[in-house]
Amino acid sequence: MRELLLLEISGPDKTGLTAELSSILARYNTRILDIGQEVIHNHLSLGMLVEVPNEFKSAPVLKDLLFMVHTLGLQISFTPISDNEYEKWVKEQGKPRYLLTLLAREIKAEQIARVSTSIARHNMNIDTVTRLSGRLPLQNRHAGKTKACVEFSVRGILKNEKRFREEMLAITDDLGIDIAFQEDNIYRRNRRLVVFDMDSTLITTEVIDELAHEAGVGEEVAAITEQAMRGEIDFTVSLQRRVDTLKGLDESVLQKVAKRLQLTEGTESLFFNLHNLGFKTAIISGGFTYFGHYLQKKLNIDYVYANTLEISDGKLTGKVLGEIVDGRKKAELLQHIARKENISLEQTIAVGDGANDLPMLGKAGLGIAFRAKPIVKESARQAISTLGLDAILYLMGFRDRESLRKRKG
Repeated sequence: MRELLLLEISGPDKTGLTAELSSILARYNTRILDIGQEVIHNHLSLGMLVEVPNEFKSAPVLKDLLFMVHTLGLQISFTPISDNEYEKWVKEQGKPRYLLTLLAREIKAEQIARVSTSIARHNMNIDTVTRLSGRLPLQNRHAGKTKACVEFSVRGILKNEKRFREEMLAITDDLGIDIAFQEDNIYRRNRRLVVFDMDSTLITTEVIDELAHEAGVGEEVAAITEQAMRGEIDFTVSLQRRVDTLKGLDESVLQKVAKRLQLTEGTESLFFNLHNLGFKTAIISGGFTYFGHYLQKKLNIDYVYANTLEISDGKLTGKVLGEIVDGRKKAELLQHIARKENISLEQTIAVGDGANDLPMLGKAGLGIAFRAKPIVKESARQAISTLGLDAILYLMGFRDRESLRKRKG
């Protein structure tokens, strides 16, 4: 009669251990039903669910395994599994799977405790926990510059997703971390197009506020900008009001402002990786084409769509040419680029911070509110506030060791 056994081996990781273990099992024509292995700080944890066939007894197998692990200074445990237990386990496959990504400057036990408690409360199981970020040194750590990310693979039927997301949002607010929760599907690592808002997303400032400062109307325009980003006034109306205050500003100021723009943390690293991975990229902005094209050259961006300031005799007229790129237009442009590149919307990512970005974020396969206003963070399905733009790679499933580093010089 066949026997089902769960083998659990732990101890110092050693080269060739898996080969020795599987060689012993092979001598007894053992079938591997499940296998998993992790190494944490050079300490191995390996599990196998095996079937010892009818022609062999488990005792000789266990004797050989015990001798092997004793020789290597490891520990092993054996757990018999009944046919009923095994069949119950098989039937659990096909349940929905989700990926919960925890992002912070550093990972603390309280964060794991709060997240895992909520997962258990919703009757879901954590199958695996994987560190996506690199190893942190104990010395010379600068918490403001570090990145830490762990990913939970979660299985089960989520009966109240709205409530679960509310709990995750409460944890992010309490602990100052980010939590992304998405379905584990074929599109997760099969994205092909990433589109970005520009102001306060790719760059740290709102360009129109910088222009207004040069025109001497900084406070007036900044107040209107803030209202628009919070969704308190219509974006098109707010843009027209703000641009009108720039009438008479010399065209040379545009270059002056462009030169002092600061890229958001992680921007160059993100674009370097996206291009090397073959992604198409775009700016879809309610800002201005002059600055979009400036960033296009700097970051090698494929598409730029934004508003065009009218200039006459070297001066801004206080008007915008053509159709204004508002929230509705942003969503349309995302779809336009996707169709042009023959990319499904499920394979797109959109990133933005303002209320006018919400239609675009909603259309994309993965919509990310980045350092966003509260109304946007609450409405978007995913949000990043604690790390830089390159944290988007974590949400796509990439580890730090898979990411490329841009060479200096």
